Amino acid sequence: MRLSTRIAIAVGAVVPLLVAASGWVLVSLVTKDLHAQADQRLTERAHSVAGAARGLLRASSQDRPRAEQARQRELLTSALDVGIRLTGPDGTVMDGPQPDPSVRLPAETRHPVTVRSHGKAWRALKVPVNGSRPGVQGTLWLFSPDTANQAQIQLVRRRVITVSLLAAPLSAGLAWALAARATRPLRRLQQHTSGLDPRTSAARLEHTPTRITEVDDLAHTLQTFLLRYDEQAGRTIEALATARSFAAAASHELRTPLMSMQTNLDILDSFQDLDPEDRVETVDDLRCGHARVLALLVMLRALAQGDLVEADAFEHVDLSDLTDASVTDLRRVHPEADVTLECASGLTVHGWRPGLRSLLDNLLVNALAHGMSADGRARIAVTLGAAGDGDAPAVVLSVDDQGPGVPPEDRQRIFKRFHRRSGSPGSGLGLTLVAQQADLHRAHLRVLDGPGGRGARFEITFPSARQSRPGVAAPHRDWLSETAGRRQESHKEGA
Repeated sequence: MRLSTRIAIAVGAVVPLLVAASGWVLVSLVTKDLHAQADQRLTERAHSVAGAARGLLRASSQDRPRAEQARQRELLTSALDVGIRLTGPDGTVMDGPQPDPSVRLPAETRHPVTVRSHGKAWRALKVPVNGSRPGVQGTLWLFSPDTANQAQIQLVRRRVITVSLLAAPLSAGLAWALAARATRPLRRLQQHTSGLDPRTSAARLEHTPTRITEVDDLAHTLQTFLLRYDEQAGRTIEALATARSFAAAASHELRTPLMSMQTNLDILDSFQDLDPEDRVETVDDLRCGHARVLALLVMLRALAQGDLVEADAFEHVDLSDLTDASVTDLRRVHPEADVTLECASGLTVHGWRPGLRSLLDNLLVNALAHGMSADGRARIAVTLGAAGDGDAPAVVLSVDDQGPGVPPEDRQRIFKRFHRRSGSPGSGLGLTLVAQQADLHRAHLRVLDGPGGRGARFEITFPSARQSRPGVAAPHRDWLSETAGRRQESHKEGA
C-alpha cells in the first residue's frame, strides 16, 4: 500500500473522530448555555411568584375565602409562562405545564434541575415560601418546559454528525492529494535507486537536494551506504588478491627450503648408520631450513597484514617510546651488538602501531645482519629527532651501520620482494616490509652513505601527527605481488 493511501486512510479515520469529539464538546457547551438561560428566567420569575404565593398562604391561614381567591388569581397571573405547584398546609395549588403529580421531585435542591416525565423534560426550581405568621409555610415549585432547548440541542447534534460523516471522505481525499504531492520527491528517489545494482553497475545515486529534510537525509544515507559498499567491495578484492599473492609467494619461496628439508629427512631415514658428524650437520641443516621457513611465513604474514590494514587502525603513536622499546629488545637478544640511541622525547606520528614496530625491528635487524665493522662487531647508531620549522615539524628516523654500505645502483633493488645479497641469512622481505610501512605512513624513505662515508644510513621522514589527516591511510598496494616493486621508486630516493 502506498504511503499516500495510508495517510489518506489514517486522516479519513481520525478527522471524523476529532470532529465528533469537538461536536460533543460543542453540544455540551450549548446545553449548558441553554440551561443557564432557562434557569435565569426561572430564578427571575421565582421572585415575583414567591410574593403572590406567600399572600395566598397568608389568606388561606386566616380563613378569608374572598382574599384567598384574589390571591390565587394573582398567583396564576404572575406565572402565565411557567408551571407552578404550591404546596401548603391546606393543600396544593397547580397550574401551567408541569410533570405528572406522580413524578417524584428532588427533596433538597437549591438550583434548577431537570425533571423528566413521559418523554418530556422540564427545568424545575424549588422555592421555600415562609411568612412571619404561624401557618404561612409551604413549598413552591416552578416548571419551565425544556422542549425548545432539547430541539436546539438535537439540531446541533444532527449537524455535528452530518459534518463528521462528510469530513471522512473529504479529509481522506484532501490528505491523499497533499500526501501524493508531498511524497513525490520520495517516489523520484525510489525510481532513481530502483535501477541501481552495485554488483553489476558502477552507476551511483545522483541526488538533487529537495529541501525536504527526510528525503535528503535518506538520499544521503543511501549514498553513504553505496560508498561503503564500494569500499568494502574494494577491500574484498584487495583481500582476495593478497590471499592469492600470499599463496603464490609462499608456494614459490617455500619450495626450495622444503625440498632441502625433505632431502635431509630422506638421508636420516635411509642411512641409519650415518657418521655422527654428518648426522649433526644434517640436523643443523634441518634446523636452518625450519628457521628459514618460519621466518619467511612470518614475513609474508606481516606483508599481508600491511596490505589489509584499515584506516581506523591508525592512531597517535609516540614514536620515541616505540623506538626505545625496539632498541631495548635488540640489545637484550643481541648483547654483543653495540647499539646507541639518540632520541628526543614526545615525538608523535599518526600511524599503525604494529606496522611502525615492524619497520623499526626490520631496520635494526638489517643493520645487525649487514652492518658489521672491520673488527667483526656490529655497531648501530639510531637517531630520532624533529626536522623543519613551524608548529608541526616532521619526525626523522635514521639508522646507521658500519658495514660495507649500499652501492647507489642497488639502493632501489634492495626493497624489492625476495631480494637478498649473496650470503644473506634473511628472507629478502625485511626491507620490503620497511618500504611498505614507509609508504603506508606517507613517509619519505632514503638510503644514504653512513657518517664519514662508511656504512649505510637508512633515513625515514614521517609527517608529524598534526600534519596527518586522522583516519586516512595511504592507498593500498599489493606488496606481495610482483608489481609492488615497480611502485616503490616514487617513494624512495638513493644518494
